Amino acid sequence: MRQRGLSVAIYALTTLLGAAAFLYPFWLPAAAQAAGSGMAHAADAPLMVSLLAGLCFAVLLLEVQGQGMSAKVVALLGILVAMNAVLRFVESAVPGPGGFSPIFLLIVLGGYVYGARFGFLLGALTIFVSSILTGGVGPWLPYQMFTAGWTGMAAPLCRPLVRALRAEGKAGEAAVLAVYGGLWGFLFGAVMNIWFWPFVSGPAGQYWEPGVAFFEGLRRYAVFYLVTSLAWDAMRMAGNVAFILAMGVPALRILRRFRDRFTFEYAPAVAGERSVLPATGGGR
Repeated sequence: MRQRGLSVAIYALTTLLGAAAFLYPFWLPAAAQAAGSGMAHAADAPLMVSLLAGLCFAVLLLEVQGQGMSAKVVALLGILVAMNAVLRFVESAVPGPGGFSPIFLLIVLGGYVYGARFGFLLGALTIFVSSILTGGVGPWLPYQMFTAGWTGMAAPLCRPLVRALRAEGKAGEAAVLAVYGGLWGFLFGAVMNIWFWPFVSGPAGQYWEPGVAFFEGLRRYAVFYLVTSLAWDAMRMAGNVAFILAMGVPALRILRRFRDRFTFEYAPAVAGERSVLPATGGGR
């Protein structure tokens, strides 16, 4: 129980760290301008990557030791991360339109089936590993890791709606997750823009500047997003919806099959009782 509490505390700390990393330029504009004088977050990004990667591996170690995740589930996490890394490598070689990316299918479904902690690790480690493979390492990397991790972490929030609709295992379940994936198609881009937006300049009606009021800043960001990012993120939204609708039902069935095989309890036979094993065939 204590290890589980420590694991949850690390996830909470990681989320707070991510929120602070995105928002500190608004709280400390002078420090932000000094840190990003060459490129946005160029000075603090290596530290953020090291902290985030270290926290991810610390959580994995705690999960295995505390049985929050079995070794088999951790192995499955590694397989899904590797599959997504390959998909992102293919995407970098043959770019899709706008923000289209195939990696969110597994991030959303994995988080939905295996839980928030699994979803966060799948999203964050997918970005980390694929960025090393594709050479996409830069000051934006920790922010992509946080945002992809949050995409998977929030996926279990769809479960109450699926239960209310009695849609588990049906096309309606995939439809709910497709809507969720479509929303995150926009939200991923909206959150990611914040990593650089306080550091750039342009028309006064679209860019942040120190001292601007909170609601005025929101208005400026909304204009900036509509002008620069909406069309790009619409492609990500469309890709997420299409992938989940097309492959959601069979992919969920496979993920649940593995989950059911990995989550069992060993109960030793009571003294004096014979343990009967099911026949496996094959004459052995």
